[in-house]
Amino acid sequence: MIEASGLCKRFGAVEAVRDVSFAARDGQITGLLGPNGAGKSTTLRMLYGVLGPDAGRACVDGIDIRGEVSAARARLGVLPHAAGLYQNLTARENVAYFGALHGMARAPLGRRIEALADSLGLGEIIDRRVKGFSQGERIKVALARALVHDPGNLILDEPTNGLDVMAIRSLRSLLVALRDEGRCILFSSHVMQEVAALCDRVVIIGEGRVLADAPPEALRARSGAASLEEAFLAVLESRGAGA
Repeated sequence: MIEASGLCKRFGAVEAVRDVSFAARDGQITGLLGPNGAGKSTTLRMLYGVLGPDAGRACVDGIDIRGEVSAARARLGVLPHAAGLYQNLTARENVAYFGALHGMARAPLGRRIEALADSLGLGEIIDRRVKGFSQGERIKVALARALVHDPGNLILDEPTNGLDVMAIRSLRSLLVALRDEGRCILFSSHVMQEVAALCDRVVIIGEGRVLADAPPEALRARSGAASLEEAFLAVLESRGAGA
């Protein structure tokens, strides 16, 4: 479970996040939506410990990520918006490096990488250098890196950005399978079709605050909208946080 409790973050005169609270639960996919500049990425960065909040708490399975960083990160896998792979390492070496950082022993780490390469379709590129990979290949390697230590919680910042149709379908199937294993998945996206197809719950952020937190069908029902996109726009308009 991933929890935001009263998170606030200011950059100079800009209040990027103000009193954001929500919970992403185990066995569910939670979507974080909002227009550009709404505070989504800042919120995610506080949840996985890259940014420290000015106020509030970010917790993973009840562990405050500021107070017990190592314990919280051991339970968390992260796919940041910029994959951040090491260009001169192979896909295998990128994943192995992060596994080693999590304290995994060589033999079980090797078996885990082989299993991930099989499930993510990395077999043909696993021993190639990352430099020159397509966006879809980079995302797959970054996902393997996030999953290498078998975390119960995942944070994905716009994971489908730049992917082709087949890669998106593959990622969708993977996320559903991970959810069905009981994992907690929190991801941000601008692609409403993906959110509508995948998410059990949607949190909408606008101007640094939570505007709505409900299942997609409940959001549509409240606004009388025919689609999640229309419901999303209706929430922004009703709360004075236009896109």
